[in-house]
Amino acid sequence: MSTPRPDAGASHVAHAEHTIRTRVLDGTYPPGARLRERELSEALGFSRIPVREALTRLAAEGLVELSPRRGASVRRLSLRDVTELFDLRLSLEVFAARRAAEADPEGPAASRLGELMANAEEVTRRGAVSEIPAANTALHAGIVELTGNKLLQTALQPSLGLMQWVFTLTGNLDPAVQCAEHRDLLAAIRAGNAELAGAVAYAHIERGRRPSLDTLARVLPAE
Repeated sequence: MSTPRPDAGASHVAHAEHTIRTRVLDGTYPPGARLRERELSEALGFSRIPVREALTRLAAEGLVELSPRRGASVRRLSLRDVTELFDLRLSLEVFAARRAAEADPEGPAASRLGELMANAEEVTRRGAVSEIPAANTALHAGIVELTGNKLLQTALQPSLGLMQWVFTLTGNLDPAVQCAEHRDLLAAIRAGNAELAGAVAYAHIERGRRPSLDTLARVLPAE
């Protein structure tokens, strides 16, 4: 009998998390849909324990809601949620951009941010519509990581899933424009210009608000 690999449980959690996230984002699991552990574990081919952990992680990102009575279900997204998300991003990400510009430009987090930017540019160049939202979300998270502020990272965590969801639902917006704005933001951060980085971050987020809300008004309820 073979001995299970030490990381088998972790790989099952990662697989379950990726699969459920993908199905939420592409609409296979629509808002409000129940996510039953038994059905998910049978479909994925392993026990309910990694499924439960995956659902907990997705709840922490804002994609899934956990209820003592109903269990897990896909979050019901509204235009009000999106508006509040943009407001939150203006507070957290503008501050993060300023602090990131003051961080060590040669440190591992800065190197990681460069890799995330390169990946975002690559998927944009290829027109990989399904990969662009995740790449851009990771880039925004990487800027926060560069600050080294753990509390700031914790504050942003519950919004990352919502951010990727909104990016997915607004895929009609020109990704090349988004990529160019990201390059401008990273240039300001790398230059160590905190005020410019904050201003560019603010403009980038606010510029996307109205087009996003206009697009989502066709598919989301107001409340």
